[in-house]
Amino acid sequence: MKKVILSAVLVVALAFGTTSCEEVKKEADKATETTGEAVKNAQDAASDAVDATKDAANDAVDAAKDAANDAVDAANDAIDATKDAANDAVDGAKEMAKDVKDSAEKAVDDTKKAAKDLKEKASGH
Repeated sequence: MKKVILSAVLVVALAFGTTSCEEVKKEADKATETTGEAVKNAQDAASDAVDATKDAANDAVDAAKDAANDAVDAANDAIDATKDAANDAVDGAKEMAKDVKDSAEKAVDDTKKAAKDLKEKASGH
């Protein structure tokens, strides 16, 4: 009877021991799978961070190029506006000079006419 009881105890112990090892193996497999997923997620996150950094750097370069182009365009517009203003000033000065010349010629003509009229009055015609 002792042998039967000891054998039963041994079978029960082995049964629990086997179940326990299986549970440990299952938990180890779960832990390995979870660790693998965590590593993959970390790799994906790092890859995403690298991509986002590249995109941000490219966006910054594009923005700097656009700003430089805008500055060049604005400078060219300012130069064109200055040239136009200078040309308008020259044209205005030419027009004024023409007006002064015309006025001076008219004054000379008026003076000549007045002198001629005085001469005619003085001579009695």
